[in-house]
Amino acid sequence: MQRTSWRLAATLSLVALAACRPEFELKKFTNNETLYSASLREFQRQHWDNAISGFEKLTTDLPARDSLLPRSYWYLASAHENQGEHLLAAQSWSRLVETFPDDSLADDAALESARSYARMWRKPQLDANYGEISLASYNTLIGLYPDSKLIPTAQKEIGQLENKFAVKDFDNGNYYYGRKAFDSAIIYYKDVLTKYANSPTARDAALKLVQAYKKIHYREDASDVCTELRQRYPRDGDVKDVCSGVPDAVRTDTAAAKPPAKPPAKPPAL
Repeated sequence: MQRTSWRLAATLSLVALAACRPEFELKKFTNNETLYSASLREFQRQHWDNAISGFEKLTTDLPARDSLLPRSYWYLASAHENQGEHLLAAQSWSRLVETFPDDSLADDAALESARSYARMWRKPQLDANYGEISLASYNTLIGLYPDSKLIPTAQKEIGQLENKFAVKDFDNGNYYYGRKAFDSAIIYYKDVLTKYANSPTARDAALKLVQAYKKIHYREDASDVCTELRQRYPRDGDVKDVCSGVPDAVRTDTAAAKPPAKPPAKPPAL
């Protein structure tokens, strides 16, 4: 019984060693075309490490004008992304955009680069450096390829990214509000309304801004914000509660003589 177990263990070890033996060896490929084809097969088989090795070598060996070079950057970036290596993926996609801005893959690569950077900013509470780089990458796509079919997608994702920035400022405001540092809290709440007025967080920031103004008896400022809130959210129960007892801002005679304007698309910078 023990002898049989030993033989089985030895057999399994040999099988494991055979499975670990590398089948993809760069030295086997004598030219760039065969290496590209082999690397692509590895990519399609989801052998990401092998695909990365092959395409990485191609990005250094291919001539600058070779049509396989932008494709090699694309698959290298995609393989890194599938490995969860977001920074390496973003850098490879960016290289494609920088080196081949007129290639048919360039706008797609700009979008994917922005997405990879965005994935590295996992939570609003963390350092926002990668979020800033992501936003810049989205703007690169919009600036370089204004007619791209990807623009609506990019604009939607920019909105989601900007809301994370808004949440970060809002949370900072709440931190200071909770410590009764109302002047500091006001700076962060106003920052949300100034920079991210169309974000879902803007309404919550405006409500907290009113509360902060009331705490330090800034009645006119609270009145200005409540006037905007009532116009924009006429049936909102939270607005009614927070702005209870706060009058609308007094209009000048000139403004009063005009018909009421439609609610603004976004609150003004406060």
